[in-house]
Amino acid sequence: MIGALLYLTTTRPDIMQVVGMVGRFQSAPKQSHLLAIKIILKYLKGTSNFGLWYPKDSTLTITAYTDVDWARRVDDWKITSGNAFFLGDYLVSWLSKKQSSISLSTAEAKYIAATYCCTQIPWMKEALKDLDICIDQPITVYCDNTSAISLSKNLVMDSRTKHIPIKYHFLHEQVAEQNIVLEYISTKEQIADIFTKPLP
Repeated sequence: MIGALLYLTTTRPDIMQVVGMVGRFQSAPKQSHLLAIKIILKYLKGTSNFGLWYPKDSTLTITAYTDVDWARRVDDWKITSGNAFFLGDYLVSWLSKKQSSISLSTAEAKYIAATYCCTQIPWMKEALKDLDICIDQPITVYCDNTSAISLSKNLVMDSRTKHIPIKYHFLHEQVAEQNIVLEYISTKEQIADIFTKPLP
């Protein structure tokens, strides 16, 4: 059942976060997980007319949104990051991923999530290049944490940031080379929030 639901997340981004959550328990499921799956199936039945629409008149610019659910999971304290990628005004790719490490602050969690988001962008640009679409301007990534944005612009190694593994500083490099522009967006307008928290 989880496999079938995971397959649906390739076309239904609205269920990605919750399917990922129940998928973490498929090796030792409990009654509560079966109940959650039934709720997901009921939701799918009631929203079968939902879908994504891609008209021809879209502009060919990439924008991305990145978010996390820092300190919400008390079972292991690992964050779930979510990313949404748009081509013009239309959602074309999305990601909800449980991270492998524990973040010590919201800024660190958002910085790591933004880094994961930025690692997808060169791949997207190459895929578009195969279709003879070249995107040379910097890609805007929206983040709702000013500390993470500041860290991406000025990599200050102090007691609050020295523990962040070096692999996550790819983001700083991309900002410095002007491949990425990390911009602030309010939490209320954060589109990637749907990939980090369940729908009400």
